[in-house]
Amino acid sequence: MFRSPVPLITLTLFSLLFSTSGEAKSQYQGISDDFKTLFHSKLKKNKVPGGAFVIIEDDAILKLSTYGKREKGGKLNVNANTVFRLASVSKTFAGSLATMLVHENRFNWDDPLTQYMPDFSLADPVASKQINLGHLIGQSTGLMPNSYDNILNANRKLEKIIPKFAKLEPMCSPGKCYSYQNIAFSFIQPVIEQQTGSDYADLVTDRIFTPLKMTSASVGMDKFLSSDNRAKPHVKTRSGFRKVKVKPNYYQVEPAAGVNASILDISKWLIANLGNNPDVLSPRLLTEIKTPGVRTSKELRRRAWKKYLNDAHYGKGWRVYDFEGEELVYHAGWVAGYVAEVAYSPRLKVGMAMLLNGESRVIGELGASFWHSVMKQQATLTAKK
Repeated sequence: MFRSPVPLITLTLFSLLFSTSGEAKSQYQGISDDFKTLFHSKLKKNKVPGGAFVIIEDDAILKLSTYGKREKGGKLNVNANTVFRLASVSKTFAGSLATMLVHENRFNWDDPLTQYMPDFSLADPVASKQINLGHLIGQSTGLMPNSYDNILNANRKLEKIIPKFAKLEPMCSPGKCYSYQNIAFSFIQPVIEQQTGSDYADLVTDRIFTPLKMTSASVGMDKFLSSDNRAKPHVKTRSGFRKVKVKPNYYQVEPAAGVNASILDISKWLIANLGNNPDVLSPRLLTEIKTPGVRTSKELRRRAWKKYLNDAHYGKGWRVYDFEGEELVYHAGWVAGYVAEVAYSPRLKVGMAMLLNGESRVIGELGASFWHSVMKQQATLTAKK
């Protein structure tokens, strides 16, 4: 097993990116080298303005590389500390924070949502009381998928959107079917804030970012715009990528889409999720967040991934895939001008993440290709034993 000669937390950025002397050869070194070549060539071919990726093995960075510019036509390169919006990868942080608080008896997964949001209602009053906190984090509320995201996209204020849920009829009983949400997922925020007396963003910082030394990670639009080293958003048009302004709409739902981070920050998040920071993410928590909940059969039809996926579920803020017979814990994110993807294999102790400042499906192709290479090599090594 590959190990960096010095613990990650003591490494300088220079050594993280450039020092290879004295390192043991990893069985995934060839895959990592090939992926770097593929990543750069694919982003260049698709004219993505900029991006970054990291590959983790157990408690260390195996490969980290950046590509392109922070904005199209600009002079500043993307580097390891360039901050991107994580979009729905933010849900992985919300799921972990909520699980921490459940373990501390601040609230329970089976608590009804109306206990904390008494004014919340659906068209069916009985169904309103059946949605519990576990359904929020597990994407199994039974509501129409992406309920009122269209209004959020139009930048309407959240307090004007929530009352509209009173018009909704559930698709199914809570817990019975998959129903991906952004607004409803973020109903966990008032629960957390009521039960702790702290601001959600402050809690994520205090309980996750700070102890993991995710020094450039933050929650919210103001924090993102205050960063001097941030990637600008670009949307795909017929004439190529066009730079756009950062929109405040999805920053209204902080648990669902409010986190900002660099690829170096994400390396530390992956290392923690691989079990190397038990004081922050305990073994019990790591088991719970990846325990399969509702089945997500729609994921089995993903364009670049469908030939590799045998099954798919949602855990607590994370997706859980059966990828060619191996458990893969995964989440992707998209918000105007940015795409992100984070995944790890608990058994193989390998993780990989990508951040792009241009909306491109190439990220899905790259992710599926990387994990197929890992699983193929693992199968070959197993066969030789």
